[in-house]
Amino acid sequence: MIRSMTGFGQGSAEGKDFKIRADVRTVNNRFLDIHMRLPQEISSLEISLKKQIQAALSRGRVDLTIVVEQMRRAEFVLNRPLVSGYLAALADLKNEFGLEGTPSLELVAKLPGAVQVSQDSSNLNESLVEGVSSAVAQALYSLRDMRLAEGQQLAAELTNRLDAIAEQLPGIETEAAKLPSIYRERLARRMLEIQGSVQMDESRIAQEAVLLADRSDISEEIARLKSHVLQVREVVTGDTEVGKRLDFILQEMNREANTILSKSNDLAISDAAIVIKTEVEKLREQVQNVE
Repeated sequence: MIRSMTGFGQGSAEGKDFKIRADVRTVNNRFLDIHMRLPQEISSLEISLKKQIQAALSRGRVDLTIVVEQMRRAEFVLNRPLVSGYLAALADLKNEFGLEGTPSLELVAKLPGAVQVSQDSSNLNESLVEGVSSAVAQALYSLRDMRLAEGQQLAAELTNRLDAIAEQLPGIETEAAKLPSIYRERLARRMLEIQGSVQMDESRIAQEAVLLADRSDISEEIARLKSHVLQVREVVTGDTEVGKRLDFILQEMNREANTILSKSNDLAISDAAIVIKTEVEKLREQVQNVE
């Protein structure tokens, strides 16, 4: 069953000292494009989380957001050398430019790196790592279900459009079979207009009609379109990532429809080929969202 590339999933995990929530959103993309928003305390897990996503998804832009709520009180330490350097720089600024005022506690506390989480508080423990992995796995599982559900809807829409294409092919075949006799009649009528009552060479008319019919023969294009319709039906009901393959087959179908339009001077055939081309273009738009 095909899968949509659009979806959302959420997962959570809880331990003695933490709560975790993982949100994953996906939209269509030609390749697998992963973006993460992680708290500082789990930033070292980025590579392992990327591998976890790669194992679950093959295409699409992926946005993963993880929120970690620490339940225990974190321990903070003052970065004394850094604060001393800040204060010395502020004193130089004051003296050199004749500024007034003194640094406040609020100002010092806001200085980057002045107050830091202690190393012991920021260390990852095994329980937290497992919790993050579990929450992401839940989110990916939920995402997969949503993408499958949307994929079923996409498959139904694709099938309807394939049916519309298949319905045009018998009519094209019927009209194409009439073309040799139509060309013969047109040639005979044209030669009669030119030659008047002069005796016409029937064999020459037949030869010219055959040449015209050969140049406008679309039997191969019809056969390939039939084959492509069957291929798309098989792919849609398949069990693998099929978006790129579907896009390739639809490009071929579009090429066949264009060839029929360029070869045929018959209005009924041209109208049917335009319908096919329109449906193929709509299919290609929909396939852009298939994994």
